Amino acid sequence: MVKRRIWLTVALVLLLALVSGCSQINQPITSESKGFWNEYIVYPLSWLIKYVANLFGGNYGLSIIVVTIMIRLAILPLMIQQTKSAKAMQALQPELQKLKEKYSSKDMQTQQKLQQETMLLFQKHGVNPLAGCFPLIIQTPILIGFYHAIMRTREIADHNFLWFDLGAKDPYFILPVVAGVATFIQQKIMMAGTEQQNPQMAMMLWMMPVMIIVFGINFPAALSLYWVVGNIFSIVQTYLIKGPDLKSSHSGGQKK
Repeated sequence: MVKRRIWLTVALVLLLALVSGCSQINQPITSESKGFWNEYIVYPLSWLIKYVANLFGGNYGLSIIVVTIMIRLAILPLMIQQTKSAKAMQALQPELQKLKEKYSSKDMQTQQKLQQETMLLFQKHGVNPLAGCFPLIIQTPILIGFYHAIMRTREIADHNFLWFDLGAKDPYFILPVVAGVATFIQQKIMMAGTEQQNPQMAMMLWMMPVMIIVFGINFPAALSLYWVVGNIFSIVQTYLIKGPDLKSSHSGGQKK
């Protein structure tokens, strides 16, 4: 039930973000654009990208890199909480498994008791099972806002950076593949030691990179650039937080 609520929350946020982002896609974004989505998400992102680009001689590619880092720094507390929550969930896996064995019957009353005991266990150890969803909830409208800001701001969409145009697909699919690999590495570090305990997490380890690659191939290269920079930032951040655990786990595996 807890997992079902988590996925339901994520699906609802994705749906709302998608619906809000589908309107006015062909209309240029300006300070005169009306509506909550345009006024508070798309236009501020467009303005920020252009402002930072002016600091770098009109280089919108560098601007997107800098703005991505700024966004990641802004949501850093949530990302740290996500990483700590993942560590706490990993530590609770043995106790969660015992509860599942204790309440293995599939009747409604037993399953409700399992849910109650699970929530009590989370409360006892100060674990929020939804903490891992918060960064996704925040980043989804930002990512769609990035897409609108790029496509609806002509000077950004037409800008050439490295081997690609920001508003066009990567002609060589380099960025989507790098974004997928970076996503895999970031999740691998985040889930270190839990894949075998939780098959669903192991499945997500492979599903997310594939989804990022598919999206990257079909969307503007600027979005893949956002993912690459953001995931590299997350890899460094996750390693700094979980580094001691990763080293002890690796040394423990060598001793065996």
